[in-house]
Amino acid sequence: MTKQKKLRYAEYYDMQVVLDKLYADSKDNKIFTSLMEIISDENNIRMAYRNIKRNAGSNTSGVDGVNITDIEKIPINSYIEKIQQKFKWYKPKPVKRVEIPKPNGKMRPLGIPTILDRVIQQCILQVLEPICEAKFHKHSNGFRPNKSAEHAIAQCKNMIQLQHLHFVVDVDIKGFFDNVNHAKLIKQMWAMGIRDKKLICIIKQMLKAPVIMPNGEKVYPTKGTPQGGILSPLLANIVLNELDWWISSQWETMPTHKNIKVYDYGNGHINRGNVYKKLRQSNLKEMFMVRYADDFKIFCRNRQDADKAFIAVKQWLNDRLNLEISEEKSKVINLRKHYSDFLGFNMKAVKKGNKYVVSSHMSDKAVKTETDKLIKQLEYIKNPKGAQYEASAINNYNSIAAVLIPHP
Repeated sequence: MTKQKKLRYAEYYDMQVVLDKLYADSKDNKIFTSLMEIISDENNIRMAYRNIKRNAGSNTSGVDGVNITDIEKIPINSYIEKIQQKFKWYKPKPVKRVEIPKPNGKMRPLGIPTILDRVIQQCILQVLEPICEAKFHKHSNGFRPNKSAEHAIAQCKNMIQLQHLHFVVDVDIKGFFDNVNHAKLIKQMWAMGIRDKKLICIIKQMLKAPVIMPNGEKVYPTKGTPQGGILSPLLANIVLNELDWWISSQWETMPTHKNIKVYDYGNGHINRGNVYKKLRQSNLKEMFMVRYADDFKIFCRNRQDADKAFIAVKQWLNDRLNLEISEEKSKVINLRKHYSDFLGFNMKAVKKGNKYVVSSHMSDKAVKTETDKLIKQLEYIKNPKGAQYEASAINNYNSIAAVLIPHP
């Protein structure tokens, strides 16, 4: 959903002031023990219902076969009362497991909660998001308001072209969403100041909700957050936020014994160039991270630092988060010699005159994905549902083609 729509809904339902205060309080490291009052508030439920209704997946039903069309038949006041009662004694219904094909031919498992559980997750998301946003690192870009894959790519290009960091550690976490440790996640939420015990109990119930497999088997998960759940992306960012700040503490936000002048531009950006000059006189490893969901890169100045960072991060993930990396997909790359793939783009540092600049293009996998979309879109143009859909199908085709066809 676009930033404008989110803001408009929050203002329409008189929630923006409340959400802004949550963000400000979280910035001040305040503790939150009464969040359920806000989560179960009528205006928050109304806003959640509106957000779910506008979501393209609202017509997909869970194990109970109910979708948004069925919910629309219920008077809104009755539905609000139903949600509020559900919060008092919450027990989620089982999650429906479906599998969708990935571009590489493998299948991606998705967990689809019932529409009622999705509204409840949306209610919780709306209140937790501003609290967590105040704690998240600026180089975390996935599934966050005002952040996108474009921001992640721009940060990577900045590291390569402006900061001249030409050695990158590519890290792939093995089955991240399926291996999130529930106890660790709850501790991380508690450390963020989210200490409403009733809310914590509800989230525990969500994490332990049984999963109905495609063959009908019922599985009770002991770890992981189901991909497809509305709350899952935020919970994933909470888990990896600790990693973000640990990597940042190794160099980017490393304190110095003496006060060194930094420049505050007043827009949230602080120039620590003088600090970095001093740190380079030490034996510390220079590193900066860029992350999008569970996909992240660590940029270093030389091969030695990159190799050490790779070993340290691998060990840290295992010790602190009980996560393993994929040895086949994780490696150190010299960007002056080889391309590195990130979010559908291949990037490399190419010599131009007396400096290195970024050379980037869509990866082969991304090109195939977009080409398949074009072929599918042609079918919509050939066989539109109605005359009013034909123009829309052509516009969609043109927008996809614009990505694939290079501009002169």
